[in-house]
Amino acid sequence: MERVSITSLLKAHSSGDEYALDQLIPLVYSEMHRMAEGRLIGERPDHTYSATALVHEAYLKLVDFNKIDWKNRNHFFGIASQVMRNILVNYAVRKKADKRGGDNHKVTLSAEHVKFEADLHDIITVDSALKKLEQIDARQAKVVECRFFGGLTISETAGVLGISEPTVSRDWQVARAWLNREISR
Repeated sequence: MERVSITSLLKAHSSGDEYALDQLIPLVYSEMHRMAEGRLIGERPDHTYSATALVHEAYLKLVDFNKIDWKNRNHFFGIASQVMRNILVNYAVRKKADKRGGDNHKVTLSAEHVKFEADLHDIITVDSALKKLEQIDARQAKVVECRFFGGLTISETAGVLGISEPTVSRDWQVARAWLNREISR
């Protein structure tokens, strides 16, 4: 029921129904908060960006996309992963610019994609390598974006991308290996 409701409310909002937005917020808020918590769970304790702040900023950007023809719930959460990536990368770039100097650290993407310890430099490093991967294999890059930046599960990523779970698992494994090799250079 919820999936249909989200899809129909997204379409109604895209068509200009402002009341649909009021109904949509509670339906997607908890899922977006779970995504953000999953993404930020491995961050340092002194990390200044909270899951709630990430959700609020992402949601404001998403509902501002009035011209998007929202296809369904999966489309919404796929775009949400992309928006969270952009927010986190921009945040990391701003914070890094605020600091003097800065050491380069190696990053390893673990099988527990959202539970590894990452810092702001790691986010920038992964984003840079991901841009290269996009040129080689766009689908693998989208898998990483959904899993790493969006905190989506294999199943959720499969739904967002319209591919099977085994394909997501294979793409995730290959993309992680490629990114780890690229990052360690």
